[in-house]
Amino acid sequence: MASAGRSSSARRFLKPLLYSGAAIAGVGGTILYLSYRPINVPGSQGAIVPIPRTEDGTIIPPKFPLIRSRAEQIADLRKSGGLVGAAPETPLRQQLKNSLERLRGATSDDRDITLPAEQEAGEPYDLLVIGGGATGSGIALDAATRGLKVALVERDDFAAGTSSKSTKLVHGGVRYLEKAFWELDYNQYALVKEALRERKYFLDTAPHLSMWLPIMIPLQKWWQAPYFWAGTKLYDYLAGSEGIETSYFLTKSKALDAFPMLKKENLVGALVYYDGAHNDSRMNISIAATAALYGATVVNHMEVTGLTKDQNGKLNGAVVRDVIAEKNGKPTSPFTIRAKGIINATGPFCDSIRKMDDQKVQEIVAPSSGVHVVLPGYYSPQRNSMGLIDPATSDGRVIFFLPWQGNTIAGTTDAPCKITQHPIAGEEEIGWILNEIKGYLSPEINVRRGDVLAAWSGIRPLVKDPKAKNTESLVRNHLVTVSTSGLLTCAGGKWTTYRQMAEDAVDEAINQFGLQTKPLTTPRRISGTEKIDDAAPLDGTCQTHQVRLVGAHGFSKTLFINLIQHFGLETEVAKHLAEAYGDRAWTVAALSSPTNERFPVRGKRISALYPFIDGEVRYAVRHEFAQRAVDVIARRTRLAFLNAQAALEALPNVIDLMAEELKWDSKRKDLEWKESVAFLASMGLPRSKLSVSRKDVEGGKAGFADEYERKLYSRYDGPADTLESDSKLRPGQNPVLGQDSPANK
Repeated sequence: MASAGRSSSARRFLKPLLYSGAAIAGVGGTILYLSYRPINVPGSQGAIVPIPRTEDGTIIPPKFPLIRSRAEQIADLRKSGGLVGAAPETPLRQQLKNSLERLRGATSDDRDITLPAEQEAGEPYDLLVIGGGATGSGIALDAATRGLKVALVERDDFAAGTSSKSTKLVHGGVRYLEKAFWELDYNQYALVKEALRERKYFLDTAPHLSMWLPIMIPLQKWWQAPYFWAGTKLYDYLAGSEGIETSYFLTKSKALDAFPMLKKENLVGALVYYDGAHNDSRMNISIAATAALYGATVVNHMEVTGLTKDQNGKLNGAVVRDVIAEKNGKPTSPFTIRAKGIINATGPFCDSIRKMDDQKVQEIVAPSSGVHVVLPGYYSPQRNSMGLIDPATSDGRVIFFLPWQGNTIAGTTDAPCKITQHPIAGEEEIGWILNEIKGYLSPEINVRRGDVLAAWSGIRPLVKDPKAKNTESLVRNHLVTVSTSGLLTCAGGKWTTYRQMAEDAVDEAINQFGLQTKPLTTPRRISGTEKIDDAAPLDGTCQTHQVRLVGAHGFSKTLFINLIQHFGLETEVAKHLAEAYGDRAWTVAALSSPTNERFPVRGKRISALYPFIDGEVRYAVRHEFAQRAVDVIARRTRLAFLNAQAALEALPNVIDLMAEELKWDSKRKDLEWKESVAFLASMGLPRSKLSVSRKDVEGGKAGFADEYERKLYSRYDGPADTLESDSKLRPGQNPVLGQDSPANK
């Protein structure tokens, strides 16, 4: 009996321990799994479409479907106009005339703007998208892959505005999560959850243009460790199976080893979490190109000057003019594009399109300026690619410090601003960013204004819901609204959620305009092969979360090695091409000139400082809609964003290469020079260099205007009159230096 009692007591004692142990093991196992679960690194699985090879293993460069030329796509736009010969006056024709009259009254010159006498009739588009940024291009791709007939027009270039001037992050928004927690704001929470889901789609559909990025949060006080640890772990948890890597803690020594530039004083450790990074304008162009390959008509440098309506006051078209034809000095007349539905996706400029529809409409955009500066690559860790976030700057804002394209981006500011096409970063904002950087970098690093290689300002289109009772409140994510005449406006949001914004806009358009989607039975083989293509079932529903973008199918982490072995490219150049173009790097490399050297065999750099080569200029013109030099230096390559001075120095070569492709005459080349140099002012080029001539640049005479400007912008101290190593030599006796050297006098 006593033995039985002891056994019963033991069981009563052990049972809670076993349950507790099982619970602890379960929780620990879950945390361990979430921390070390198998994760698919974008591009690590190997190419979806293997590289073609001969029986002996020799590479056969793949061939890809071509995008229709700009002239062919403009012809398609014209066909939708439906105006044939000297047709009788119709409401559509009268609306077009009225729009042209308004345009004539608004012009400052005496151009003769007339209605075309003859325009070939054709079926109207299901949708006409105005705006070629991330949202507009995403809408075109979504609509095209649902079997809709869609056209997109952009007055400037794809990603010419906000979409090329982001922080280059693909993120859920750690700071939004913090606000959601402290303010008990479910909308903020939902925004983070949505963005984390979209981040996964982003990385999957464009693995060559996006990557994981570890971001460090320096800890200055011990109490911050559990606070930020809980926040980053919650961020990991919300990402769930769609997450990237999980966050982790670093001791002070480990933090300094990972990020040697950090200030040691008061540093107690760091937390590292993961988000995505990407090449924003190249992503935008890839979306537009993919839409074009799926059947969309996409034309940049085509400006909307008016909207047309039917007898019932419903929108049925838009009047456009070809900006490029005017730059070439060719006579051109505006023409109309007919469409069943019109979508306004012009970002911060959406109110200007809304006022074409209704002059009295209330404005919904509250523009906010975000300034970024670009610093040399040595500001970021060279051994491992790691960014940094300061969650509490001197005025409570957040600032990022991120490696990008071999340089370092720092930003951003957030302040109300005016809407302009090419905003310029102010010295006050640049100074604020540099001062904040000094606060967490080692005092041994002298953060100078001269280290700023480029600086730009992007306008974020925060929006107010016109239907909300409180018109002052801003929409935290994005807004889809439709006017009484049928203008659908999609505005707000951020880069990470562009795909969801596009899906919501197309869903609403289908409902509002009574459109019928259809399966794509014979879609273009974007991959360049008949055997393997997208896994997305293009059945008329939204499938953009599975539709891989141009370049994704044949991309792998080892693609650059194949490029080196086949074309004899420099390693840096080959890596750049693989990450910027994916499998289309084969075509870019094939368009590159021989160097006439033993090695590298192909690929003449357009700037000695960066891995951009001549083949990219040719590819940009032939396959990526580039029509102006700025299109190439800013958005096909990222040279203007990386280094404004280097872009200026590369400009003569870029203009000459484009002139060969587009048959520019001397007048057009001069115009390109003037407009491109003017654009570089918005990239941080000093004012004194805005009047520099091409001859001066080619002759190496584009220096600083005076000593003040040299001290402000120079990246290095002025040279000493005498080098220390030469101080013991008599004048003229240094055998290494030339007789004209200051150190030899």
